[in-house]
Amino acid sequence: MNKKLSLLFLGFTAVTFAQVKKNIRYFPLNTVQLTESVFNKAMQADKRYIMAIEPDRLLAPYLKEAGLSAKAANYPNWENTGLDGHIGGHYLSALALMYASTGDTRVKQRLDYMIDELERCQKASGNGYVSGVPNGKKIWNEIAAGNIRASGFGLNDRWVPLYNIHKTYSGLRDAYWYAGNQKAKEMLIRLTDWMANEVSGLSDGQIQDMLRSEHGGLNEVFADVYDMTKNKKYLQLAHQFSHQAILNPLLNGEDQLTGIHANTQIPKVIGYKRIADLENNASWNAATDFFWHNVTEKRSSAIGGNSVSEHFNPVSDFSSMIKSIEGPETCNTYNMLKLTGQLFATLPKSYYMDYYERALYNHILSTENHDRGGFVYFTPMRPGHYRVYSQPQTSFWCCVGSGMENHAKYGEMIYAHTDNDLYVNLFIPSVLKWAEKKMVLKQENNFPQNPSTKLVFEVAPKSGINLKLRVPEWTNASQITVSINSENIKVSVDSDGYINIKKKWKKGDAVEMKMPMHLTAEQLPDHSDYYAFKYGPVVLAAPYGKENQQGLLADESRGGHIAHGPQIPLNEIPVIEGNASEVLDHIQPVNGTNLSFSVNGLYPSEKFGNGLRLVPFYTIREERYIIYWPQADRDKIQALQKQRAQEEAETRKLDLITADKIQLGEQQPESDHFFESKDSNTGYMEDRHFRDAKGWFSYRMKNPGKNAAFLYVLYFDNNAGRMLNAEINGKKIVAKKLEGKAGNSPQYLLLPVPDSEKNKESLTVKFSAEDQATTSRIIEVRLLTQNYEKSIQ
Repeated sequence: MNKKLSLLFLGFTAVTFAQVKKNIRYFPLNTVQLTESVFNKAMQADKRYIMAIEPDRLLAPYLKEAGLSAKAANYPNWENTGLDGHIGGHYLSALALMYASTGDTRVKQRLDYMIDELERCQKASGNGYVSGVPNGKKIWNEIAAGNIRASGFGLNDRWVPLYNIHKTYSGLRDAYWYAGNQKAKEMLIRLTDWMANEVSGLSDGQIQDMLRSEHGGLNEVFADVYDMTKNKKYLQLAHQFSHQAILNPLLNGEDQLTGIHANTQIPKVIGYKRIADLENNASWNAATDFFWHNVTEKRSSAIGGNSVSEHFNPVSDFSSMIKSIEGPETCNTYNMLKLTGQLFATLPKSYYMDYYERALYNHILSTENHDRGGFVYFTPMRPGHYRVYSQPQTSFWCCVGSGMENHAKYGEMIYAHTDNDLYVNLFIPSVLKWAEKKMVLKQENNFPQNPSTKLVFEVAPKSGINLKLRVPEWTNASQITVSINSENIKVSVDSDGYINIKKKWKKGDAVEMKMPMHLTAEQLPDHSDYYAFKYGPVVLAAPYGKENQQGLLADESRGGHIAHGPQIPLNEIPVIEGNASEVLDHIQPVNGTNLSFSVNGLYPSEKFGNGLRLVPFYTIREERYIIYWPQADRDKIQALQKQRAQEEAETRKLDLITADKIQLGEQQPESDHFFESKDSNTGYMEDRHFRDAKGWFSYRMKNPGKNAAFLYVLYFDNNAGRMLNAEINGKKIVAKKLEGKAGNSPQYLLLPVPDSEKNKESLTVKFSAEDQATTSRIIEVRLLTQNYEKSIQ
């Protein structure tokens, strides 16, 4: 979309929002009870996981920072390596949501205990501050004084402290909103006053500089505090914490998302939308909608998730999503669903719920082990790979925090209402109690196994209501049948995508909607020759074996959330043989059973002649799988396989001799290697992230076999005068002035590790500038156990 058309689209959308804004409201979680279904099973597994966590260990960082004695040791993993306390905030939210959804008093007692202990910390601080950020008071004092040292995932030498404290803000808010804890509300306001005071001496420019560091959705929560108190100083604070570098391109209808950290941006947009709703700001509303359409339509996979290695890939090239083991991140979809709910509330179009359903069934529901518990960080789209599951005593990633929340709030979007309209958005078995209407509605189905749902008025409202049934995008509207008490009625679909039935209801009235499902093939958004298959809203996948799933249950290591086990070469993945227009002909139902299919006509036929089984992706756990299938005509298959084999062979040779590696400029790989720097920056060029510096930057790399022999450095040499200076454990290994003659093609250096350092388990690798020169743009660093150049000969 060019800029002129984008502006026209934004102008139209702004008018649309301003003209048709409706007062859509969601039902409190405690009024929607899940009945027997896969969602209820997932929620119960989540509750067991939540209750297995020891609150005193999550509270330890907060008590330490308040100068109080901790009752237990910190949890490991991210909770004692720099992001201490962030899961504590998520835990408050998860407990509040779970209590609202289940009414379990044990959950409420756990939540109240957490709030009481955090109140002790806040009182000990004396100024409203409460956080688990390690040595946080020191950095907040620096920031208040105008000493701001911000980078994408660092702020004043701490790992995203604003992101960290945002989880505390959100947890306190949710404890009040969902569990009615008044003490949490008072603590939230005091903590917000503390932040307002911290930045009171800073200019808007200084605050914007600070916001270069990941900060979650602080603008959203400050807007929430304004909504609670109606004190405009909090709305002003929300504006100050709205990152203009992301907002302004969206206001102009410009897509500048490629290469940036995906989940850093989505919470900011949620905040823009929250402010827009409070102010009735049509332009900000349109900007958030532009973002939503861009991400859901151009940047998302079939399961509704987005990003590769946490970053937005180019819309014209999804090859990295197929090749990478770090596919869509769960946190991204967690936040995209929040944004979707906000947008639907002011523009109740069924297409928002179409996306919500897609992402809920195929990504969120699939990221939990419903039997033993455990949450997923990355969901690889790479054919033949697998996922890693967290454990309650070892794993404390961001996606564990959002994961605990995800499966506690399945009831939040099933229904919505205005004064007299009742929206049925999702087909999840449940009971709705609408107190204002003195109405009880039960939804019964075996969806998606059977494509229908029944709504029974167990207690009918005294006045008539308009029942609005969502017509999904995956069905044929002309084939839908709706009956009342077993008698078919004539229906039509309104401009928002809903069937309306307005009448005076009686106790026992039953409305049934049947929605025929169809098989569809969905190509990657870049239109490359990879296809996923869906039946109705459900993404189908092929189980592909349980072999070599190393690290399937995560340990406490910093990289334990990544499925580092062997990758099946892409040239060994079965190919759908034939014309692209005929891919659906390869899918057949198995013995007429619902949601069980086979994919046939695969190459090579001698290995896959009997086809492979397809089942809903959300039913596959602790197993390798294929979601995206390569497709090629017979005459192209051999050339395609040869090309993939060559690419895989080069990568495999390097991987086999790699002890440790870092992708520079990407948040998690750098954080996992204890990144430190002075005056360094990240960038994106030729679809590669890099880091350079006018000062220096360093990492701690792992040498588990004590056999590191070479440092492999991949870099750009396209600017004369830059320096490539590197040292290992303080020993200089290279000092090279670059000539800038390589253009935009990455170059590599192979540098011997000093003999005195080879047998050490940890090697600190440092790159530095000198004589006013800037370092080279470093893309990737690896510790190798062998000489790479000899291995490829």
